[in-house]
Amino acid sequence: MQTHENEQTNMGFIALIVSIATIGGFLFGYDSGVINGTVDGLRAAFNSDSVGTGFNVASMLLGCAAGAFAAGKLSDMFGRRNLLLVAALFFIISAFGSGIAGSSIEFVIYRILGGLAVGAASVTAPAYVSEVTPASMRGRLSSIQQIMIIIGLTAAFLSNYLLAASAGASTNAFWMGYEAWRWMFWIEIIPATIFLLALLAIPESPRFLVVKGRDAQAENVLTRLFGGDSAASKVKEIRTTLADDHAPKFSDLMDKTTGKVRTIVWVGIGLATFQQLVGINIVFYYGAVLWQAVGFSENDALLINILSGSLSIIACLAAIALIDKIGRKPLLIIGSAGMAVTLGIMAVAFSSGSIVDGQLVLSDNAGTIALISANAYAALFNFSWGPVMWVMLGEMFPNQIRGSGLAVSGLAQWLSNFGITMAFPIMLVSIGLAGAYGFYALCAAISVFFVYKMVKETRGKELEEMEG
Repeated sequence: MQTHENEQTNMGFIALIVSIATIGGFLFGYDSGVINGTVDGLRAAFNSDSVGTGFNVASMLLGCAAGAFAAGKLSDMFGRRNLLLVAALFFIISAFGSGIAGSSIEFVIYRILGGLAVGAASVTAPAYVSEVTPASMRGRLSSIQQIMIIIGLTAAFLSNYLLAASAGASTNAFWMGYEAWRWMFWIEIIPATIFLLALLAIPESPRFLVVKGRDAQAENVLTRLFGGDSAASKVKEIRTTLADDHAPKFSDLMDKTTGKVRTIVWVGIGLATFQQLVGINIVFYYGAVLWQAVGFSENDALLINILSGSLSIIACLAAIALIDKIGRKPLLIIGSAGMAVTLGIMAVAFSSGSIVDGQLVLSDNAGTIALISANAYAALFNFSWGPVMWVMLGEMFPNQIRGSGLAVSGLAQWLSNFGITMAFPIMLVSIGLAGAYGFYALCAAISVFFVYKMVKETRGKELEEMEG
């Protein structure tokens, strides 16, 4: 939408919408991070081996992939807000079921259900936020999604730590006789319920309303967002960017002149995939296990997670301050280069260790270097690829293919996440921590060239100006 000088942007209303929509990001982060402190409990409760434990941890990601893929089409059919309402309900059911599960199969079913919610929220919330915010501040406001993800992760890490410390260990009985790791899941019911109720206070996306021919409702929402003087003209601008002859569908992802998938779609898939190939979710899902593997106690490992999450929040705030000033592409390149270096240092540090009683033991110096590098790596990710990838996916696609483009990119993101997460326990056995982090470092280095060659800057562009 073009920016008009006489617009009277209602920042209070926009802030309310963004703060509520991004609670989905908080739940995305919490649901992803809570598993970090429950691995020992899952292993003990379900008597699973490394592969079984890996699948219990990664099972949510199958739901995430399906949820992200379906979300694009479903949000085009039923609306962004309505899909977020369904996701909130799924978060509640999954949190309760994951804690009460009595077998691996039961646990996996509930985690997949939660994954559907995470996947849907991961692509719907950024698209929704991008569709109700002005271009001049869209990057900053869309980046709040990543901050909420990290706050959710950190909240999960803190909750896990406090529950494990109160019970003595995550596998010990806590309140009402249930093990602490089960309560780690149940705590999520509180923010999920808040999300469900708060969504009732925000409107549907005006762009979705225009697509459905509900122009009067769209104009009403735009009046509340940007003032009555520009609302009618904005409706017209949105309508002119939509194909006149059909509603959005997956075939729009194909270039009609060449018969091939549009380049912009491959760029979206590449951004989504590289975000996972740098290995960030290994830190999210296996952080406690990782630090215990190199000699830290369970309590120390959980505290390191809290430290890492806090640094990541600071990094996200720095990204928000810069994303609308220097742009998306420079942040991605800086992040890729920095992650390649820090991951490489971690690989070298892990390679210097020795195996004692089946565990990798690092010298004090190597352990310190690995710890500092890991936190620098997490901060670099959350300064760049963490927020920027979601911002770009929410804004880079033309209106006609935004839902479908997000669906395909989200599917790629979560399938990559699943593959990396499932592979990590196997990589630990086959090539060790040094080999695993060496692979992530190589992927980070390759992503520098991908961004430089393929990614186009979107800073300052209105959504109606995005080209296929």
